[in-house]
Amino acid sequence: MKTLKGIIPPLITPLHNENNIDDEGLAKLIEHVISGGVHGMFLLGTTGEGPSLSAKLKYEMVEKSCELIAKRIPVLVCVTDTSFSESIRLAEHAAECGADAVVLAPPYYFPTGQMELLEYLKHLVPRLPLPMFLYNMPLMTKVDIEVGTLKKASEIDGIIGFKDSSGNMIRFHEYIQTMKNNPGFSLLIGPEELMAEAVIFGGHGGVNGGANIAPRLYVDLYNAAREKNIPEVLRLQNKVFNIRKIYSCGKYDSSLIKGIKCALKYMGICNDFMAEPFHSFRKAEREKVIKLCDELLN
Repeated sequence: MKTLKGIIPPLITPLHNENNIDDEGLAKLIEHVISGGVHGMFLLGTTGEGPSLSAKLKYEMVEKSCELIAKRIPVLVCVTDTSFSESIRLAEHAAECGADAVVLAPPYYFPTGQMELLEYLKHLVPRLPLPMFLYNMPLMTKVDIEVGTLKKASEIDGIIGFKDSSGNMIRFHEYIQTMKNNPGFSLLIGPEELMAEAVIFGGHGGVNGGANIAPRLYVDLYNAAREKNIPEVLRLQNKVFNIRKIYSCGKYDSSLIKGIKCALKYMGICNDFMAEPFHSFRKAEREKVIKLCDELLN
């Protein structure tokens, strides 16, 4: 792959129930997002409820999505697992389906030290059939990837990029400075309210959940940041902060995914069924989302 840049939405997983993908909704969602001008697609991440899905649903989501996307944009598949062999197996399936790269966070049960993580990567990456993006998600994995660890990981053949969802902007600036002499290595940021700043200072783009709802907004913000058009960045950034209000319509951390799914159902794109242990918004929260959608999207 060339250096991946731009907006790569972490696609939600449309579900009918715990055993079946909402096929019609998935097709509508993919067309909605691609029509917004995004630069790639990220499957089975946190926003996609990857850790909550059965192996059957993961494999089906990858196969169906790759078929629908049909090589129009790069596809990244999260293969994070507590099992070494399961990560390899899912990566092999992703390659067979036509994905372009995989994404891997540290295994999320046993906390690993920085050197243990590097050793794990040195064992795993040579066995993957696709290039890999390393994924920093310390809230979920108990491991916060240090700057020196990223530098050493980038020297492993096959690791071509990094997604940081820590929300630590000072650390992200350190990542940028450390990797500035490696222009072929992609640095992507997760929190969407930090994406524009990350791009202005040398990052390559964002894996932003709100791009499921309003993909063109995030693409326009990325372009404005890349061009260092600060007045336009400020205008669009305000819209992004308003979109984020949808994520706080509930009182738990799961409200982010629930809010995105609820908004997409209201927009007529896909079902909002949530994988266990979570459930869709109830009436009160749903009414808040609908009100916000009417205000923000119209």
